[in-house]
Amino acid sequence: MDDSVVERAQERVEQRSDGVALDSLLTRAREQVDSLAAAAAALEDTLPAKVGEAVRNEAQPMGRNLAEIRGLMNQVIRRLEHVESDLLAERNARVDDLALLVDLVSSGWKGVDTRLARLEAVMSRLEQGMQEKSGAIVYRMEDRRPDAASS
Repeated sequence: MDDSVVERAQERVEQRSDGVALDSLLTRAREQVDSLAAAAAALEDTLPAKVGEAVRNEAQPMGRNLAEIRGLMNQVIRRLEHVESDLLAERNARVDDLALLVDLVSSGWKGVDTRLARLEAVMSRLEQGMQEKSGAIVYRMEDRRPDAASS
């Protein structure tokens, strides 16, 4: 046999084995692409439901917590408004008490002033009466001069 014929035969066998290997490789790749497409289709069908369920499972407790916090905040606001109205009423009552106290003190001092004025008038009449009877000059303690106190 001729060496060139043997070489050509070997090349042809190698080409065919490369072709067969390539065909089997392409077949396996097609099968894997088909299985990948089937897996993607299965995920496409189930993934939204699974994601929705996971979100519900996680978001539902947070929603309950948020609703509870909102309820507690509303309760705190109502209580603060109640405290504010009580404080305002108490402040107004204290202002009224203070006004009454000022009126009472003012009225008391007016009474004292009136009594003092009457006493001064009586004292003045008594002093005048004594001066007329005795002819002596009567000095009150307030009327004394500061230099007279030293002599």
